[in-house]
Amino acid sequence: VELNESGGGDVQPGGSLRLSCIASGSIVSIKEMAWHRQAPGKARELVAQITNDGRINYAESVKGRFTISRDSDGKTVFLQMNSLTPEDTAVYYCYADLRTVSEYIGEYDTDWWGQGTRVDVSP
Repeated sequence: VELNESGGGDVQPGGSLRLSCIASGSIVSIKEMAWHRQAPGKARELVAQITNDGRINYAESVKGRFTISRDSDGKTVFLQMNSLTPEDTAVYYCYADLRTVSEYIGEYDTDWWGQGTRVDVSP
């Protein structure tokens, strides 16, 4: 299984970025996808999550500015980030709660993380 993030980069305050994450590999199903972030010197925190049945949850700090969505195939998740501030500077990680399959043990549920994409908001 792989989660491949893209879309990070440098942006000025007030700007926008759109992150994408594509899940691939031996995936039977995905229950939930989410974006987390980790700023320098801080713990990783949940930014936004979206479940298979469409339930969405945002961190208070991003409500009204960020929008999470999933593609119809359920294996791609996006994070539209608007009105960015320096406090949004972090490495953003894609997360999936999924069911995969092993030739040794069959199907099982697990969590998977991407490698992260850096977002730097500065003048």
